[in-house]
Amino acid sequence: MTASTLALMVILAIVLLGSGIGFYAGSRHKMDLEQWTVAGRGFGVLLMWLLMAGEIYTTFSFLGASGWAYSRGGPTLYILAYITLGYVVSFFILPQIWELGRKHNLQTEPDFFAKRYASEYLAALVSVIGVVFLIPYLQLQLTGLGIIVEVASFDGIGRTPAMIISVVLVAAFVFASGVRAVAWVSVLKDALMIVVAFVIGIAVPQIYFGGVGPMFAALAHAKPTHLVMPGATRQMGHSWYVSTVLLSALGFYMWPHTFGATFTAKSGNTLRRNAVLMPLYTLTLAFIFFVGFAATLILPGLRDGDLALLMLVRKTFPAWFLGIVGGAGALTAMVPAAIILLTASTLFIKNVWRPLIAPSMADDQVARFARIMVIVLSGISLYFAIYSSTTLVSLLLLGYAGVTQFFPGIVLGLFWKRVTKQGVFAGIIIGVGAVAFLVLSKRDPFFGLNAGFFALCVNFLVTVVVSLLMSHAPNPFAPEPHPHLGGTR
Repeated sequence: MTASTLALMVILAIVLLGSGIGFYAGSRHKMDLEQWTVAGRGFGVLLMWLLMAGEIYTTFSFLGASGWAYSRGGPTLYILAYITLGYVVSFFILPQIWELGRKHNLQTEPDFFAKRYASEYLAALVSVIGVVFLIPYLQLQLTGLGIIVEVASFDGIGRTPAMIISVVLVAAFVFASGVRAVAWVSVLKDALMIVVAFVIGIAVPQIYFGGVGPMFAALAHAKPTHLVMPGATRQMGHSWYVSTVLLSALGFYMWPHTFGATFTAKSGNTLRRNAVLMPLYTLTLAFIFFVGFAATLILPGLRDGDLALLMLVRKTFPAWFLGIVGGAGALTAMVPAAIILLTASTLFIKNVWRPLIAPSMADDQVARFARIMVIVLSGISLYFAIYSSTTLVSLLLLGYAGVTQFFPGIVLGLFWKRVTKQGVFAGIIIGVGAVAFLVLSKRDPFFGLNAGFFALCVNFLVTVVVSLLMSHAPNPFAPEPHPHLGGTR
């Protein structure tokens, strides 16, 4: 049996096992809209941890992080900083969002805006923007998946056929099982990813340099500027680093699919425990970085930094282990792709199509049409994944710059009674417009700052100023006043 055949068989076995788990996950539940989107709001700490890890630690973590460690160096370390701060933010806001979701039957991020600001048009705007910026994130997963299968199979399966096959499988088990599929497939995906990260992160430096310390010493000697800011870049200095960390930390749970996953929890305390436990998973990223930094010396001159981890594993380990790495990597793409497809489809039908075009549509019809949108969005993302060459981290940063513009509307909606729908509407429009202009005109970084962070600051300012100029409506999320006990004095 050739190395290519062996690796390919292992990859296919893992992918088929994961897909089978996805189909089984929803077989014991009637997939109405509530079950399909938030799984009956019954996930405990373990399933919540698995669901969040499945959404957050994706192809970006597997290939993009090592790719940037290889090609950019020091700026890559922003990833460890923002993820840690993102959990701090989640500890304080997600339990409140969950409580509001339970009380007001919220299922999506636009539901929050519709209820808080009594505006279906604002919710529709959030939905459209959310879908637009989820497409690059979905493209990231599919592009990474194609790279993984192509390299791990010794080019036995091309990048495009791999993406097509995987999109079909992902769409099928999302169609059948909804968010439960994502949580249960994450069991296999997370177990494999943890094992793979620790094995290659320890073995590669040991084999080629005699350990992690000697590896960094060799890198500092050969490329002394690679591990400091701005690394191998000219623009990603300390201002970019700090602004990108802040942008990504604030936007961590502004992605519609991670925000919506909040509503699957059993209680607010489940989310608090999750915020405490999730940073443990982040330790795996350090080992992924080791591989990327090692590849800088072992495999110089790669045309695509995103190939660094897989090419080094292919050079170092036997074919069967490369197959395990390829299968684990494929699942790190398929799991988040599934929840992104589910979320984007639900947003469009539930928060755009129904309120603006078909207000009489029942929940069962919403669930049915959302399943159809899964197929449509799969095709759109597949097209962009095939015909775009943007790096994985660049795609992620573009998405963060967009979805973080929801943060002022959410955090001010929770903590400031004077905020108005007009202020939030204006802030989002200005913020997203600034992101689009700066990114498309290649002004990112902007005066050294991440363009998305600059846009977020403008967004906050516009939201506050416009809100102060407008009369505010009653806050439906405000706690009800307690009646007086006893008589008056």
